[in-house]
Amino acid sequence: MVDVTIIPIGTETPSVSSYVATIQEVLEDMTKTHDITYQLTPMSTLIEGDVSTLLDVVKKIHEVPFEQGIDRVATNIRIDDRRDQTSTLQSKLKSVAVKMKKEDDQ
Repeated sequence: MVDVTIIPIGTETPSVSSYVATIQEVLEDMTKTHDITYQLTPMSTLIEGDVSTLLDVVKKIHEVPFEQGIDRVATNIRIDDRRDQTSTLQSKLKSVAVKMKKEDDQ
């Protein structure tokens, strides 16, 4: 799983939502050819898949602002690579919810 934020630098306005939208469209297209799922959050995009595939996906979406005429892009990547068991975005949320319920019951 990766948590990625792509920041185009030197845009005409402070808003980057048009770049984010294009990146999300690229990700949607990539779900047709790559075994990935993704979730847009207010501050980043979470992408699930195997690490090798994820690095290819990040490389592709990092290029999107350049393809739109931006000359500088800062990309922040956080990788969660757990190998002792399978985990998903949903399983992580469920695990926390279960623990919160246990605390409420005490």
